[in-house]
Amino acid sequence: MDWDQLELHPRIVAAVRRAKLKSVKEVWSFPGLDLQRLTGLSRSDFQQLLAAAAAACRRRPPVPALLLHRGECCRLESGLRLSVGCPVLDELLRGGLPVGGVTELSGESGAGKTQLALQLCLSVQYPTQYGGLSSGAVYICTEDSFPIRRLQQLIRDQSCLRSDVPPSLISTLQFSDHVYVEHAADLDSMQVCLSRRVPLLLARGLIRLLVVDSVAALFRSEFQAADWLERTKQLLAFSSTLHHLSQEFTTPVLCINQVTDVFNSSDDSLGPLSSNVSPALGLAWANQVMVRLMIRRLQAAVARGDQHSALRRLEVVFAPHLARDERDVAVWREGVRGIPSSDR
Repeated sequence: MDWDQLELHPRIVAAVRRAKLKSVKEVWSFPGLDLQRLTGLSRSDFQQLLAAAAAACRRRPPVPALLLHRGECCRLESGLRLSVGCPVLDELLRGGLPVGGVTELSGESGAGKTQLALQLCLSVQYPTQYGGLSSGAVYICTEDSFPIRRLQQLIRDQSCLRSDVPPSLISTLQFSDHVYVEHAADLDSMQVCLSRRVPLLLARGLIRLLVVDSVAALFRSEFQAADWLERTKQLLAFSSTLHHLSQEFTTPVLCINQVTDVFNSSDDSLGPLSSNVSPALGLAWANQVMVRLMIRRLQAAVARGDQHSALRRLEVVFAPHLARDERDVAVWREGVRGIPSSDR
């Protein structure tokens, strides 16, 4: 997009051109202070430039569901997906997570949400021929500390999980060096993270996956029931930022969500097929999500060698390109694996 189309004051346009910035995307490739020094703009003019650049990104047309289903959208790189690292789950998701859009993974505590998110942080680092995106991941924790010991265990057992990848390639990947961990306990710190640090990592090509664990913690702790209007406004602003980052940098966004009890199950179109809980944050948040997945822990257990795991079920609740379906899964030392139909 040409700078003249952003309806900026001529002095701002002139400063941008003197700085030899050729596109809106380049605005996000510099730290804020460096960009302000480069353009020589005053604080107020600089804020106008950032606001106009963000608005230009938001004006991009939405992705039609039919094109996503067919894998024909150029903005989604011809249906490029981020593999989960398991053939059974990739079959359920038609290749994995779409690279352009927000995917929500919800479930009760201990269901396996964080396990799957960590697995994706490693999967994204593989080359595209093995379902990855040849880049790293940023993991934003909003409530619990980052599970570094579990990540290290997953890294040690990658050759067991990813038998489709040559061991020689796995040994060359420095997995832990490419998982960037951030902590954001409130909306203000989250805004700083998403507006400054994350765009810088994306623009430099250091990451290609954004994980927020969890989104519900941000809004449940900051707002009372009477503040629902302000909460909705903040929720939509947060969602808009995630969508902008996903579409501008062709990056999958995974949001971990908590669940809430369901007292009236007359309409389960936004929740799981058979459950007494539903994803938190209500309809306002559900409308911002492109893919909704839910994982729940079942009463049964499975065994494999010297390992035992509670049986889980991963379900596609809604998505524009996926049928409503589910697969049984188990959490092993090497990661999350789907259980083939023949083994159920």
